[in-house]
This record gives sequence, structure tokens and C-alpha cells, in this order.
Amino acid sequence: MRKSVVAIVGRPNVGKSTIFNRLAGERISIVEDTPGVTRDRIYTEAEWLNQPFNIIDTGGIEIGDAPFLVEIREQAELAIAEADVIIFMVNGREGITGADEEVAKILFRSNKPVVLAVNKVDNPEMRDQIYEFYSLGFGEPFPISGTHGLGLGDLLDAAVQHFPERAEMQEDEETIHFSLIGRPNVGKSSLVNALLNQERVIVSDVAGTTRDAVDSSFTREDQDFVIIDTAGMRKRGKVYETTEKYSILRALKAIERSDVVLVLINAEEGIIEQDKKIAGYAHDAGRAVVIVVNKWDTVESDEKKMKEFEDEIRAHFLYLDYAPIVFLSAKTKKRIHTLMPAILTASENHAKRIQTNVLNDVIMDALAMNPAPTYKGQRLKVLYATQVAVKPPAFAVFVNDPELMHFSYVRFLENRIREAFGFTGTPIKIFPRRRS
Repeated sequence: MRKSVVAIVGRPNVGKSTIFNRLAGERISIVEDTPGVTRDRIYTEAEWLNQPFNIIDTGGIEIGDAPFLVEIREQAELAIAEADVIIFMVNGREGITGADEEVAKILFRSNKPVVLAVNKVDNPEMRDQIYEFYSLGFGEPFPISGTHGLGLGDLLDAAVQHFPERAEMQEDEETIHFSLIGRPNVGKSSLVNALLNQERVIVSDVAGTTRDAVDSSFTREDQDFVIIDTAGMRKRGKVYETTEKYSILRALKAIERSDVVLVLINAEEGIIEQDKKIAGYAHDAGRAVVIVVNKWDTVESDEKKMKEFEDEIRAHFLYLDYAPIVFLSAKTKKRIHTLMPAILTASENHAKRIQTNVLNDVIMDALAMNPAPTYKGQRLKVLYATQVAVKPPAFAVFVNDPELMHFSYVRFLENRIREAFGFTGTPIKIFPRRRS
């Protein structure tokens, strides 16, 4: 289920970044008393009333010829287009300015739910100054203080009321959703086209949860699929085009909606550091992963070359040792038939459940083979294990003392579970628990 998106919008120097940092629980945005410090959108995750959501901090919208003002406004407008709810922030100490009215016009045109936040209301005596903000036309203004953290609960209560219904955000459980992520020019769009053309099936356009994107659905051997394409993710310091600066958040949203994530690598250029960072997003999200080496037709490929490239991938992507590697060419469709079986296998393993008695047979055999080591004179005792979740598969291992379970022993148990049950393509999680 995808997360709702909240954009914090306003003219420069009204305290957007301060509020963003408070909601995020950490100092992410740079906060200075200088207008225009936040030039790019910055995003993070937050939660309120058990509802997780993404927050976007934006540069201030302002009309003028100063450096970066045009780019800042474009960035903010892109954030508005992406948001489910907008927090429009103004400065309670300064009253309504011409720039506030310009921002209001932009927000009215967006037809998005807007919650008006009057910041820098640091004491009760200042509350009488908020009533003039009713004239902006967004209903009740919420007095808040970013410096002291006042009023944020009421503000978030109002924002959450505008979140899309969970039923609208839930994806079909039977349909396998997979996304393609990677830096620009690895061939994501070409691969989408190749898959849709190859399958010789009915193809329809299904509106995705991202308003300006369209997912592609198709059916193969009675199994429904949805391909979620994403813009290429480029290293932060090398992003120049305004529309590309937002690609990482879009990719993260696509990953959230995916059962399987295809991490594309360009065979011509080989592996670069950015590939590892991009793949880490999918791993951290707990999604099934297939590594796809595209443009394999452009290299002198043979079994030896493929093995060398695979060894290089394994060396660079140690945390993705469970992910299958597929070599293909989207352009020529060479070896493209190997991709869908890998996606199916990864998806099935991502949702696999293991019976408790069978799981414990494997765990006890592992303990007999390699007894738990002692730590500070105490020995770890593994009592039993059970699977507690899927997508990804997660296992609770009940022990006498969780602090005695070293990460290396967790890794050992994970390897034994993989040997017994496969789980190709999916991460698995093991949580040591003290038996109550």
C-alpha cells in the first residue's frame, strides 16, 4: 500500500524546513534565516495516528529575477502536483504578503486539499493575529510554532483527514506489481516496451497512484502483472534538469507499490557506485529483487564473460546475494524470455509461508550442526521459531536472551533457512525474541 504525500509549501523564510525537521524527527533540511536556502525538494517519512506518509520540503515560491527563484518555483510546483495534501505555511509575525497571495493563487489552481499553517505563533497573545489569514480562502488557519513545536498535533489531525481512503490505495493482492529502477539510460523504458510487445497479450493503461504516470498491465499465462516504470535516478550532484530532481521520490513510491523490483545495470558501462545506492532502496524496503543486466548485446558475450560479470555483481552487491541475475537485451530481445520466470519465482518466494513444525526441524538441525557460541560466560539457547510475516518473510526466533544472539549467528540461521526453503529473490528477516 502506497503512502500519502504531504508537501509543505510557502514563500521563502516562513519556517518550512523547521517544521519539516520537527515532523521528520531529525535535522534533515538546512535551516538558516536566509530566504531561498532550500533549493531542491527534500523528502522523508513520518507517521501520525498510525498512518505513515511522505513529507516534501520545498523551496519558497517567489516571483522575481533573483538567482534560482525560477527553479525553486518549478520545484515547488512539481511537489504540489505530486502531493495528496498541501500544508500552506505563512509567517504569523509578518501578516499576509504579496508573495503569500501569489502562492495562494498557485494552490487554488492545483485543486488539492490545502491546510493553512500560521507559523511563528510562539505565545498565546499572538493568536489574535491569525484571523487575517482567513482572507486567503483556505478555511481555518492553524497557529503553530516550529521553534517550540506548538500546534503541530492539530495541524496533522487536519492533514490526515484529507488522505486518500486506504481502500483506494490498496493494490490488488492477486496481481504481481513490479517496478524498474536504475540510473538514466540503462534501458528501463525499452525493457517495458519489449515485455509488453513480446507477451502478445491484451495491454491496457491503468492509471497509477502517481497522477502524471501510467502503469502498464498485461496478462501472461493467466497471471496478471502491472509494470511500474520510473524515471532514472541520477547522482544528486549531477542532476540539472528540474524534472529529474524528483525522480528518487517517484522511484521510492514505485518501490512501495511493488512486489518485485528490477534493478537495471548497463552492461556497456558496468557497475558504478550509484547502482549500489539505487539497489539499496529496494533492499531496505524489503522488496523482492531481480538484478537485470541490460544491453548484453553490446558486449562480446559468452559463458565466461557472463560468469565474470556475475562474480563482479556479487562482489559489489553483497547485501543482494539472494537476488537472481538476468542478462538480456531489451533492444534485440535477446534472452528476454529468462526475465518473467525470475520475476515469478521472486514474487512467490516473497509471499512464501513455512509451517512452524517444518521450520523448527530446520532450526534444530542447524543448532545440532553448529551450536550457539557462548558470550560473557553465557550460552545462547534457541527455544523455537515461527514465521510472523510475509512480503518479506520474517521469522521470530525465541531465545533465552536476545543480546546473546550475535549478528553472525543470525546470518548462519538465515543461510540454513535459505538452503532448506529457497527464498530466491527475496530478503528474509530474523528477529530474536525473549520468550515471555
